[in-house]
Amino acid sequence: MLAPPLRQQSPGAGRVSQPPSGRRTWSVTMLLHRAVIPYLRQACRLKSAPSRVCIRACSTDDSLQPQCPSLAFSGDDSSTGGWKVMGTLLGLGAVLAYHDHRCKAAQESPRVYTREEVRSHSSPETRIWVTLGCEVFDVTEFVDLHPGGPSKLMLAAGGPLEPFWALYAVHNQPHVREMLAQYKIGELSPEDEVPSTLKTSDPYVDDPVRHPALKVNSQRPFNAEPPPEVLTESYITPNPIFFTRNHLPVPNLDPETYRLHVVGPPGGQSLCLSLDDLYKFPKHEITVTLQCAGNRRSEMTQFKEVRGLEWNTGAISTARWAGARLCDVLAKAGHQLCETEAHVCFEGLDSDPTGTAYGASIPLARAMDPEAEVLLAYEMNGQPLPRDHGFPVRVVVPGVVGARHVKWLGKVSVEPEESYSHWQRRDYKGFSPSVDWDTVDFDSAPSIQELPVQSAITEPKDGETVQSGEVTIKGYAWSGGGRAVVRVDVSLDGGLTWHVAELDGEEQRPRKAWAWRLWQLQAAVPAGKKELNIVCKAVDDSYNVQPDTVAPIWNLRGVLSNAWHRVHVRVAP
Repeated sequence: MLAPPLRQQSPGAGRVSQPPSGRRTWSVTMLLHRAVIPYLRQACRLKSAPSRVCIRACSTDDSLQPQCPSLAFSGDDSSTGGWKVMGTLLGLGAVLAYHDHRCKAAQESPRVYTREEVRSHSSPETRIWVTLGCEVFDVTEFVDLHPGGPSKLMLAAGGPLEPFWALYAVHNQPHVREMLAQYKIGELSPEDEVPSTLKTSDPYVDDPVRHPALKVNSQRPFNAEPPPEVLTESYITPNPIFFTRNHLPVPNLDPETYRLHVVGPPGGQSLCLSLDDLYKFPKHEITVTLQCAGNRRSEMTQFKEVRGLEWNTGAISTARWAGARLCDVLAKAGHQLCETEAHVCFEGLDSDPTGTAYGASIPLARAMDPEAEVLLAYEMNGQPLPRDHGFPVRVVVPGVVGARHVKWLGKVSVEPEESYSHWQRRDYKGFSPSVDWDTVDFDSAPSIQELPVQSAITEPKDGETVQSGEVTIKGYAWSGGGRAVVRVDVSLDGGLTWHVAELDGEEQRPRKAWAWRLWQLQAAVPAGKKELNIVCKAVDDSYNVQPDTVAPIWNLRGVLSNAWHRVHVRVAP
């Protein structure tokens, strides 16, 4: 731990705050030796596996440092002056360095590297170095532990972190900088410090304006959901409050110059389609619900910590989509179903500074099936797609997790394997509750495609007070793969007794129930009840039912969260 504070003691125990002038230097020196130096030595000995305290002590960012106690000096000496006296007497630059909360307490002259030297360390064989500001870090041992996957961190290998941290604001937090500090090996030479353009450029400066009702879970990249009571006001979600899930800055594309590249098979033809070209294909319209894999993740976090955005119940919305069928476009390029496994890979036009774009894939069998109704959509609720939702063209894959509905679509190809995108191979997969970040093997689990049955209560809200007599409960229910919701059960007493809710919404064809069902229940409040524990669970036409608790479905990424939804309310007297 850091050196403990030197407190003024009772007369019987001695006093350290006002020693006689002749003994001041000796007293303070001995106290410093006993209280401070052992901790600095201990911190330096731990460099192979620094503790949290050592990480804080060695950070060069003052904003991250704890408020360390200062020694009290009497008379005309200031605190700073006292520190200087001690530093002179002890001959230790470490004293002033400790007072400044600097790592230089242990290393007065950090090693200086040129940017060319850093650039030469860009692989596991040469060690992986990165820079942040004027500091150099060896992150070789951290690459496999990176929450975003090794491939994302490797994009910065041998270079600055700034362009990538600008994309993901989550990095600009004290605990992230603390974690990075333990890997510091030196500093950049002054002439090689990061150019000011890298420090100040803002890739999100051109993002669109959003509706103020949205609950923001992340500003950069922008991710937000509508309030639950607004979400189920209508069967079709209005465009401005449709939940938004972005992984990168929103591109600003010109519809006049936009082109969609469709790679043809051997012997076929590759297509370069403008918007006008897409309009020439037969227009197809469908109502589809999109749900993020992380919807209701916050409930998993309450059980045990997970990594991901803290979505509540609003990472789901429904719209009327229109566009060209993907199967028609693929057929135009000469693609057809084959006996061997194949996948249709999508690549977006949203990208990071290296040009790496968001990507995903679906099986070719689904893409080529007219009954699957996969769209290259250019309209949402009768209007051109909003920028946040993929303008000018996005993929809509009915019944499939939102992560595969690639926005700002730039390229379509058919490949023997699924997309090599990070978001296909290293994210959006489910694991056993026993798997943690030390043991996870992303290659061992299939990518999420169809989602399990889901339901949630949108009214009343948790913690609300309802009137005695009768209570109205509202919510939504949906199941992936086109499976229709056939029943929603609601309990007012935590699951001891149940009522069947009334289902609203459009009738949908068997196995093509792409959209949610809204539901409602009006029930009498039991006499004398002061509170209600409201619970809902849905059943689909395959008789899949939601699990009652989070525990058996918890996973380290917090995806596929579909336990019974619970709301606790008070009853007005």
